[in-house]
Amino acid sequence: MWTLLFPKRFSLLKAFVLLFICISFLERFTFFIWNFSEVDAHIGTMTRTFITGLFFDIGTLSLFLMPFLVYLLIFPKKWYGSLVDKISTWFGFFFAVLIIYFSFFGEFTFWDEFQRRFNFIAVDYLIYTYEVVKNINESYPLPLLLGSLLSLVAVTLFVVYKKKVFQKTFQNDTTFKERLSATLPWIAVCLVFGFFINNDQAEWSKNRYNNELSKAGIYSFFAAFRNNELAYSEFYNTILQKDAFTAVKKQYVPYGDTFVDATKNEIYRTIHSTDTTGTVQKPNVIFICIESLSGKYLNSLGSDQNITPVLDTLANQSLFFTNLYATGTRTVRGMEAITLSIPPTPGRSIVKRKNNTGLFTIGEVFKEQGYDRNFFYGGDGYFDNMNTFFGGNEFNIVDRGRGFLLDADNMAKRTNIEDDEVTFENAWGVCDEDIYNKVLKESDLAYQSGKPFFDFVMTTSNHKPYTYPEGKIDIPSGTGRNGAVKYTDYAIGAFLEQAKTKPWFSNTVFVIMSDHCASSAGKWELDVANYHIPALIYNLPNIKPAKNNTLCSQIDVFPTLFSTLGWEYNSNLFGMDILKMGPKYERALIGNYRKLGYLKDGKVLVLGDEETVNFYQWNVLDNSLQKTPMNASFKNIAISNYQVADELYHNGGLQLKSLKQ
Repeated sequence: MWTLLFPKRFSLLKAFVLLFICISFLERFTFFIWNFSEVDAHIGTMTRTFITGLFFDIGTLSLFLMPFLVYLLIFPKKWYGSLVDKISTWFGFFFAVLIIYFSFFGEFTFWDEFQRRFNFIAVDYLIYTYEVVKNINESYPLPLLLGSLLSLVAVTLFVVYKKKVFQKTFQNDTTFKERLSATLPWIAVCLVFGFFINNDQAEWSKNRYNNELSKAGIYSFFAAFRNNELAYSEFYNTILQKDAFTAVKKQYVPYGDTFVDATKNEIYRTIHSTDTTGTVQKPNVIFICIESLSGKYLNSLGSDQNITPVLDTLANQSLFFTNLYATGTRTVRGMEAITLSIPPTPGRSIVKRKNNTGLFTIGEVFKEQGYDRNFFYGGDGYFDNMNTFFGGNEFNIVDRGRGFLLDADNMAKRTNIEDDEVTFENAWGVCDEDIYNKVLKESDLAYQSGKPFFDFVMTTSNHKPYTYPEGKIDIPSGTGRNGAVKYTDYAIGAFLEQAKTKPWFSNTVFVIMSDHCASSAGKWELDVANYHIPALIYNLPNIKPAKNNTLCSQIDVFPTLFSTLGWEYNSNLFGMDILKMGPKYERALIGNYRKLGYLKDGKVLVLGDEETVNFYQWNVLDNSLQKTPMNASFKNIAISNYQVADELYHNGGLQLKSLKQ
């Protein structure tokens, strides 16, 4: 059987298959040891994990090797060992070995940050090579990695050559019939995987780590490349469209909202002010979106690390939301939740998709109140499509401007952060102090114009490689996340101290919230605790500092701010006023690019892209999920929110022009 699968002409193929399986096993075993405390390590479970992994490895090989198999099949026997045959074979083998070793190293760096096999984030990394390559170079010993990579390739080629595998490949009398017999099984496996097997079938366990170990990295990468956007109606559990909109609209009735056209499948409505004095406040608003700040880092949210003294002090001086959850696991998902105030839709964030401009955002609410709107980013906003999204939704752009121009149809005003304004910079952009200094400078100019301003400020310092200016805090730069968190906290304190000296400070509200947690991966379908983020509103007029323990979401923060300012406005935002939520209406929406969760009353409903619906009791003490009998009304409201959000995006319901018709 072995000889039939690998006749002499296929000797090099046999060597590559053995090499691939050995490397894949080594990688899977290393990840198993690395995360031993998290995986289900029972013998039966791990046996299935490794067998499933081998199954997907074979499938990956069948797809990966198909060009070489076709070459071996059709190349005439009389030309075996010719110059063309040798050049093609040597180059093909070198390139294939280079790819699997590159994948091997890449998987380790990716797993280190995300605790997952390659997914759509890895696909995005192919696009933004400047930031990614520079980040890898600053975070890891890149010369050592590249040197090791090329050395392994060289050693592999040498060993294969010394074993005379190339000689056997070029000097043999393998017939076409033998080649066809050896090729057909691979074609059969390739067809099975191409038409009947998908990456989701590796997710057989309740333990997320076992599921990730069951996958193959290269196969997962191409699966993510193909499925980075999923239409909710095609892949998820649905209800009647009319019923979904009815359920979502009912959420707003207790708040006194009135719909502009109650007969339409839309949520466009008028938010009425409940301030009986009729006082409308229009302070400047500076929103600081902090990169990767998990709630677990703040003493005010239960930590004992003492690395956020500024934020912990602000927690006692602000409207502080202690039970607020991010909608996703990436910056662009946080931006989507904050600006569009919308539940996460499956696949990539709307920030990264087509048809992401001309939308109803919080910027539109500010515009109607007479505000200038600005987006600040310390790198080049080309990254993650940020400039297209913010500029296309009428924000001015302030970024590093490293050379990428705005789209031709993007008419946003763009201001560069110049070299002489930068004291420290890494792969992702200028340090937090530098971006805040730019905010101060632009705020001074805006104040002189007499027009209120809204600034969306995206920080970068709390991100690997965790580097920042030396001498600012007592943790050396580049030594880890705790140092980056402490520097991030320090920079906020320094910024506020400078802001207090400005004539515009007394009439400026500061909103501070994280985009997502530092790490959202865990052993469960959705690791609830890893979505818990800090959020506060500081210097708010006529509102006393208070800690609010209402279960709520990122999407609710700006609707809450608008309410406290006494604004009456038309809204297409899903979010609600947290201060008016009673226990009956508390909820949080959490998700990753495939799983969508609805958290309420200590229970979590998780929707999956195979139309799966799982209902869990969440144990807040150990962050575990225990399956519980389905609650029909809970299921319907969860489905309704996600189904309506996706429907509005795909059918133009988020577009300003459709709402104002």
